Amino acid sequence: MKNKKPKLLHRFIKLAAAIVFMGFFFEIVTPHNSLSSSNLQKNQNEKQIRSPEIEKPESKLPLEIPAVKQPEWDLIWNDEFDDSALDLSKWTPEDWAATKNNELQYYLPNNIFVDSGYLHLTSKKENYGGRTYTSGAIQSSHKFNFRYGKVEMRAKLPAGKGVFPAFWMMPANKNAWLPEIDIVEMVGHKPEEIWMVHHRADSTGKLASEFTSFKGKDFSKDFHTFALEWSPQHLIWSIDGVERFRTDSNIPNEEMYLYANTAIGGNWPGSPDASTIFPVSYVIDYFRVYKKAGEDRP
Repeated sequence: MKNKKPKLLHRFIKLAAAIVFMGFFFEIVTPHNSLSSSNLQKNQNEKQIRSPEIEKPESKLPLEIPAVKQPEWDLIWNDEFDDSALDLSKWTPEDWAATKNNELQYYLPNNIFVDSGYLHLTSKKENYGGRTYTSGAIQSSHKFNFRYGKVEMRAKLPAGKGVFPAFWMMPANKNAWLPEIDIVEMVGHKPEEIWMVHHRADSTGKLASEFTSFKGKDFSKDFHTFALEWSPQHLIWSIDGVERFRTDSNIPNEEMYLYANTAIGGNWPGSPDASTIFPVSYVIDYFRVYKKAGEDRP
């Protein structure tokens, strides 16, 4: 009778080798730190607000909206708000009691802060400087001016009766307010409607405007990207990457600067009422300015 031990030993060795191989295979195809599609989507979305007083999104994740080169555009200026305070080499905070449009706020630098990678322009019901409300405003005059290109802001807008957030541009080289390009305007009691406006002087020096509005989701509930493409031929407004308005006439050809603010009250939005909850915050993820790829900066 033949000895079965060598054959059994051979089978045992083959079985052990197969087990080791399968373990090695699963180690390769199943990374320890892999994200499920649901977890990845969760990380890409904005986090829920935690502060009981002022809304503050959590820190940005590296995979969120990186400032990378777009195929047709070269990035020439940006602020991602990754520092602990407002970059005063890029922005000037406003400090005055606004006198236009019968508005009710005092623009106070203390109402501007950076937290967890986001800029907050906060509006409060409080007495200061002869006003009953304070708010925040920043502008880039004398620090960053440009002519032609693409301007982009990603932000969550504040809502409420009498609350009036805006992102706009003013002429850099003269003491005048025309032309003015309003990339975003929203009256807080209609948070689903965004206004896009070009104000200018007509041939007689009187105010003339091209404008439209777009109705979509409640723009105070989540972050959205608002952009303007400015060339010698046209102005094109887009929201979340979709064109919503354009004009091809009377295009400004001078350098302009950036301005972001929340006004309170005034002729258009009206005054806050009992339904308006303060404080409210205009939360901005980033500002980015591009020029056409391959073109020299004007």
